[in-house]
Amino acid sequence: MHSSRPMSISDLNGGAEDRHAQKTIKCLVWDLDDTLWQGKLLNGEARELKKGVAEVVRQLDERGILQSVASKNDYAAAWPVVEAFGLAEFFLHPQISWAGKADAVRTIAERLGIGLDTVAFIDDQAAERDEVAFYLPQVNVIDATEIPGLLDRAEFRLDVVTDEARMRRLMYRTDIARVEAEKSFTGSRGAFLSTLGMRMSILPAADGDLQRAEELTLRTNQLNTTGLTYSYEELEDLARSPDHLLLVAKLEDRYGSSGIIGLALVETSATIWTIRLLIMSCRVMTRGVGTVLLGHLLRKSANAGVRLRASFVHTDRNRQMYVTYKFAGFREVSQDAAGLLLEHDLKRIHPFPDYVKLVSELDNALLD
Repeated sequence: MHSSRPMSISDLNGGAEDRHAQKTIKCLVWDLDDTLWQGKLLNGEARELKKGVAEVVRQLDERGILQSVASKNDYAAAWPVVEAFGLAEFFLHPQISWAGKADAVRTIAERLGIGLDTVAFIDDQAAERDEVAFYLPQVNVIDATEIPGLLDRAEFRLDVVTDEARMRRLMYRTDIARVEAEKSFTGSRGAFLSTLGMRMSILPAADGDLQRAEELTLRTNQLNTTGLTYSYEELEDLARSPDHLLLVAKLEDRYGSSGIIGLALVETSATIWTIRLLIMSCRVMTRGVGTVLLGHLLRKSANAGVRLRASFVHTDRNRQMYVTYKFAGFREVSQDAAGLLLEHDLKRIHPFPDYVKLVSELDNALLD
């Protein structure tokens, strides 16, 4: 539990062995022959799914774990079989060809915008598993014989399933629709983004937001300024603390809502605000909104007449967030074994992109 006194960088990193996010699986990539279904398609044997597979696929989807396919088959022959089994809707960016499985898994991760260390691959063939393990050692490789116990594996279990998790696949489907729309758009990228009608709301975290906020600290590795996790109870305390602001960013556009896509924890005092945690969902970075939450904090601290600092802890994945701070105008002011402390002089703040409408209740929250 956090106290209300100002925290040093070392305080922030206290208990780091327990607080650093454990890698959770964001996508399971399925082989088809003798993994998803019984037998080999080329031999005319793909007539039934393996026992329990349909339930595993649906349960993983319910938990917000994305799924895809990497199979050595002819797409034109294999995909209709997947459709006939009623599972096609669950698989994003399927890779069905005679190319190597490692290349297929890499392509899936890139198109989803997730790290390879959050991907699992399941296949009945030892040679295929060994290929993926050799070329992509970050990937969690699983033998198809383990399907019966898949849902009980720690990397696939969640303490709480949020509304965003249940909707995650559908949100990614809308992302795919956006990408396809942009491909057919003839103007500039900025002009295309303007057609989306994006609206970002930045609000103090309410009780109903805290499960998703906890999930963001657990799942977000790349766009996370510290790599630390916070439990629901800790976030609840911080949301009620008079010395902290816990803010969530929600995004919607003409394709629908993306839910809560950003989180900021700011320690406040009469003279200094310190950003202790800043997280953005990787899923929305292609929409050019990654700096809006940070820009909002810069403006609000300038309007409040306080200095703005930010803690940053290097991990193996979050360099992009350090670049984001530097691009915004932060400079390093101190460093210890736990991390960096940066500060912005608030003299020059980049304008918001004109293709996003910002809505905030932060002023009202500060006046209460």
